[in-house]
Formats: sequence, C-alpha cells, structure tokens
Amino acid sequence: MLEKQKWMNYSLELSLEWKQARDEGKDVDDLKEICEFISKKAETEDCKKLAIEISNKLINAPVKEDFAFTEPSTLDEIKSAKPKRRHKFKFEVDDTTLKSKLSGAWIGRISGCLLGKPVECMKTDLLYPLLKQTDNYPMKKYIMKKDFHSSVDDLLKDWHNHFWADTLSGVAPVDDDTNYTVFTMKLIEEYGRDFRPNDVLEAWLSWMPMFATCTAERVAYRNAAMGLYAPETATYQNPYREWIGAQIRGDFYGYLNPANPEMAAEMAWRDASISHVKNGIYGEMFVASLISAACVCDDMMVIIEAGLDEIPEKCRLRHDVDLVLKWYINGVSAIEAINKIHELYDENDGHDWCHTNSNAMIVVMSLLYGEKDFGKSICLAVQAAFDTDCNGATVGSIIGIMLGENNIPSYWYECYDLKLSTSIDGYNRVSITELAEKTLQLIKV
Repeated sequence: MLEKQKWMNYSLELSLEWKQARDEGKDVDDLKEICEFISKKAETEDCKKLAIEISNKLINAPVKEDFAFTEPSTLDEIKSAKPKRRHKFKFEVDDTTLKSKLSGAWIGRISGCLLGKPVECMKTDLLYPLLKQTDNYPMKKYIMKKDFHSSVDDLLKDWHNHFWADTLSGVAPVDDDTNYTVFTMKLIEEYGRDFRPNDVLEAWLSWMPMFATCTAERVAYRNAAMGLYAPETATYQNPYREWIGAQIRGDFYGYLNPANPEMAAEMAWRDASISHVKNGIYGEMFVASLISAACVCDDMMVIIEAGLDEIPEKCRLRHDVDLVLKWYINGVSAIEAINKIHELYDENDGHDWCHTNSNAMIVVMSLLYGEKDFGKSICLAVQAAFDTDCNGATVGSIIGIMLGENNIPSYWYECYDLKLSTSIDGYNRVSITELAEKTLQLIKV
C-alpha cells in the first residue's frame, strides 16, 4: 500500500530529526521527549501539523557553544575548510592497464555488494553465529545455501532474506548500491562532466523508479517531484540527510577522474548536495577521492589521506576516520577495531546503523586491515555488520581499482558470470566488459 511505503511519512521520523539536530550540535535536549512522542503517535494518527511545528524548533535551535566542528555544505565553504595538506598524483597508466583497473572496480563493487546483500540489516548477534555455523568466521567467502544444515535453518527461521550467492542464475541482481554507479555512468554520458545538481535530479526522475531509492534519496526524489530544487531537496523534511545514501553514489566520479581526487570530490559534491548535507556530503566526496587515488597508488595510508584532503579538516567524519587510523597505527587488531566502532555507534539504533560516519569507519578499517587482499578486505567490511552490502561494495570498488581485474580471484565473480541487472533505463542487463569500456570512453571525452 502506498500509505505504508517507508521513508515517506515525516511525522513518523521526528525522533530521527531530533537525533540529526543533536548530531549537528544544536541545543535540543528539551525537545527529545516530544519528538519521540510524536513519532509514536504518528503510527495511528495524523500528526503532520504538530511535527512541522516541532521540526521548525529543531531547525532553528542554536548550536551549543562547545560544539567543536565546522561543517559547511556549500562547495566553496567546504574547499575553504579543507586541510592545507595536498597529495598529488601522476596519471601514468596505459589504456590496457586502466581498463583492467576499471573492470576491477566494477567487479569489486558488484562482488562486495553480493557478499553483504544476504545479511543486510542482520545484527552481529545473528551474523556471527551464522558465519560460525557455516565455517565462515572470520569471514573468508560468500555465505552459501549449500553450507546450511538444520541448525542454520533453525537460526534463520525468522530471517526475511533468502538470497544467497549460490542461488543466482548467472547475473548479479538489482541493488541500489550498483544502480547508482550505473546511473552515474549514464549521467555523464548524457549531461557531460559539467552536469549540475539539478541535472542529477532530472535524471533521477527520468531514468530511475522512485521505489528503487531509499531514505534520503527517496525524500529528495519526492521533493523534486513536488517542484523543489537542490539544495532544498536535501533539507526539506529529510531526517536522513547525513545517512549513507550519498556515500554509496560516489564511485563513478572516482573511476572517471583517475589521479585527480579533487575533481572526483567536486563532482561527488554536485551529486550529494541534492539529498544530503554536511557529513552526508563529505562521505561521497571522501569515497570518490579514495577511488581516484587508488587507481594510481597502492599505499593505502596515502590513499586514505588523499580522501581526507578533500573534506573539512574539522568535521565529524574526519574525526571518526582519524580514530581508525590511530587504532591501526597503535597496533589495535581488526576485531578490536570493529568492537570499538560498535562501542561508538549502536547497530541496533537505525540512525547509527545507517549513518555515513559509522559505515565510513568500517570502510577505512577494512582497507587498512585487509592488507591489499581483495577477499580479506571485503569480508572484513561485511563481517563488521552495519550496512553490509554498502560497505562491501565500497571497499570492493576501492581495492578493485587498485588491484585490477587480473588480481581478483575468479571465485568472487563466477557466481554472476560478470553480468549485472539494474533498474536504470537502458541498462537493465549489462556486462562488466561493457561497463569498463564505456567508463574508459568517458574518461577520454
């Protein structure tokens, strides 16, 4: 029923709006109870008028004096807030090598997504027993239906997702994490490198079904259909504006700009600003920059630093990523790092589970502790829980473009035969070869 579609009723999400305001440093402690009350009441009653009234109080609340972060959303202000340190890269890659790297990036995104998709939304209290009972902990392979036995069936009796890697029919299924990457390829093909944020919105409405979007993207889609334009589409009744949605949309801008993290980040900003603000935007800029650097660099610390170069120096995302870097440098183990992330962000809280920052920490952790091993890297991203298919896809994309297709074991793509299904008009079924060739063409335009 349309009335039951998720992410459409703002009144239900007023408690999330309160958490978002709190995260932005606003003095809203006295509004927590009323926001939770309205969210609960909206399950059975029409609370739109009251929700908007309280929402205005949240939006207009002052920022606390001790808030330590500077977090702009406009491109010029973001550029001014970036660190002075700049990593520079040379693009000295021949076409054959570049095509292999692009194929590796596409394979990485699809395979990482597939690895995490069956357990998306699964919390560690179920994920870890599942992995252990299928001889897959620490995670090292796809979760396969053929590895199930009676105790696993019993464990998963209430689990809604019955998709597993060995039940595919030779093509990777539709998923938003791969949809957006193909969408962006088509966006550049149709609008060129100088596309504007509102061009992205127009393309969404033209090429992508609304219900193929989630959270902040669905709200932005709705807002655009109502006649709003960017950046208002990102802020009007959108409590998900710092969630992970933009972070999963940045990959193609990295593919398109090898050795140029700054341009990759700028394009990512144009995309992210239609649906996100602040750290939600930075997440996409960060990922696009990482991929751009990883195409021409194999020093993972330098790659991560290159991503941090493109976001504000004093933002929450930078603070959280720096924590992971500190743990790694100080010899904290991968398992301990995962546990520390879970201490900072509660996987049972939807806001924490789907936030840009918690998942970006998992991406960085996986890249560092994955030791440039494709399988180990994407498995760490999924084993850490939170948004498993998003993180698996992002890590796969980064490590895949660094290694290239020839250095990714065939095990990771045999199950889908290097083919992908999408919801994007004109690309309903496409091969990795086609995707890599089209990407290479667009780099040269």
